[in-house]
Order: sequence, then C-alpha cells, then structure tokens
Amino acid sequence: MKEFIIAANDSGQRVDKFLTKAAPLLPQSLLYKGIRTKRIKLNGKRCEISTRLEEGDRLQLYLKDEFFEKDEKRLFLSAPALLHIVYEDENLLILEKPAGLLVHEDDRQQRDTLILRVLHYLYDKGEYLPEQENSFTPALCNRIDRNTSGLVLAAKNAATLRVMNRVIKNRELDKRYLCLVHSCPQPKEAVKKAWLKKDSAKNQVEIFSAPQPGAKTIVTQYRTLRTNGAYSLLEVELVTGRTHQIRAHLAYLGCPLVGDNKYGRIRRNRETGLNSQALCSYQVTFHFKEDPEHLAYLDGKTFTASAVDFMPAAQRLLGQAR
Repeated sequence: MKEFIIAANDSGQRVDKFLTKAAPLLPQSLLYKGIRTKRIKLNGKRCEISTRLEEGDRLQLYLKDEFFEKDEKRLFLSAPALLHIVYEDENLLILEKPAGLLVHEDDRQQRDTLILRVLHYLYDKGEYLPEQENSFTPALCNRIDRNTSGLVLAAKNAATLRVMNRVIKNRELDKRYLCLVHSCPQPKEAVKKAWLKKDSAKNQVEIFSAPQPGAKTIVTQYRTLRTNGAYSLLEVELVTGRTHQIRAHLAYLGCPLVGDNKYGRIRRNRETGLNSQALCSYQVTFHFKEDPEHLAYLDGKTFTASAVDFMPAAQRLLGQAR
C-alpha cells in the first residue's frame, strides 16, 4: 500500500492528473481500474477520477509496491548552480540565460541546462526538497532558443506556475526583444502578419504570405532603433509566439538576423564575427488583466536584462559606413 499526503503544491489537481505525475510507473489502465474498484481511495473513501485534491488529503493506493519505486538520484546536481538572477522572491525567479545554454534537456540528455541549474540552486537554498514533493518540480514559465540570450522566468511553486501559465497565455506579460539584422526593414516600423509552418524533423519553419494547410498565423511587431542601411538594430514584440518566429519572419521580410545561419546569410555572417544569432529577450513587463492572485505585487513592474551580449558587435557594425 502507498499513501500520499497532499501538500500545497499538489492541491487543486484532479486525482488522475496527480497520480500520473506522482506515480509515473503506474499504468493508466491500472490507475483507472483502481479507482473503479476502490483500490484507490481518498481519505478512506471512494473517489472519482475528476475529484479535486485539497491540501491535507490522504490518497491511499492498495496496489503493488513495484509501481511506486522512485529513482531518488538527484541528476540536477550534475549541473552547476550558476545563475544570473535579475529578480527573485518566494514565488518567482527571473533569470538571464546566456546564448548557447539549453533551457531543457534535448534528445542527447545534456546535463547542463537552465532548468537543471535552477533545481540545483533551489536545492542548495533548501527551497526545493525532492523527497518532500509528490508531483511538483520548479519549472520554467517561458522558453527561448538555445542560441538566443535573455530573460527566462521560473516558478518556485505550483500556484505560481498555474498563474504564470494563464498570464502568458492571456498575453499579460509583455516581452520585448532586441535583435541586429542585415539591411533595414521597410517600413522602419510595422506590424506584419504571415503564416508559419513547422517541420519538426528538421527543427525548421517556413513562412508564407497566405494561409497554408498546417500553417499557423503569426504577427510580429517591430521598430527600427538604429540603422546604417547595411545593419539595423530592432526592438521586436511578438503578438503571437511561434517556434523561431522572429528569426524566420524577419528573414522572410528580407532582414535576417546577423549570426543566424539557419535562416540568414552564412557568407555575410562570417564577416560580422558573431557565432550565434544576435537576438536577446531583453525586457518583460507585467500588466495583469485578470486577478493575479498572490502575484498582484508584480503588476506594472518591468524587468530588464543587465546586458545584451551582442551589443558590442552591434555598435561596431552600426558604426561602420555603408
């Protein structure tokens, strides 16, 4: 028999959703059968799949122990607890990710990622104790490409992650990017609409001027901050947020990112001295439209990256005469 005591980070979840995370070795078919046959009980009584858990509840599973063996290896300790923290409180971390660092593990199971660094950091502080968590792990609220630098938010608890997921979905978090591009967009300030289709096998996207089967609408807003004709520094806001949207859309508009060899100009990139795309998620602002619950204190606050890694190269290139 296995018993789970529902903690704050577990509450509010449906029974089946909680057990999927808390007992990943338990087959779905056996989970649902256990509920039907009363081998899974809540506070000693029968429960339903859709029953919402509350803090302090006791969930008992009268099933074989083999389904609850847990790998207690703290693999995140293999990553350094090295973070560039812009802001931190009891609920949220706002971090500057350097270009070249993955946010999550990829197919190669790389052991140094931003989320693993976050877990190591919080573990060292005593704010994340895996043995005391049934279903929650601190998580990133947004993600950026490996070779993009800039701000990433991490939720320390389940309530914050739930609110932040809603905030981002409802566009209550204004995210601004800086990028250096070849040429100068025309007009110098605009809101552009197109359609994006993703090829997951190639990890690449294609942009179209009209709707296509399998393509999703994208809207990109930009304004030119500085240009010398050959290069331009842009501020970009994503009205939609699709894979590689800024990189692919600006390339489609004739202004690929400097240093971007996937969508850009490889030969001209070599001349710039930049080894990765000149793109930085440099600023976020909270502007809540719905009740932000325990995060109300963040309303109206803006957080900005302390440095933009490609800016020295941008100043050099923009200072050159055409």
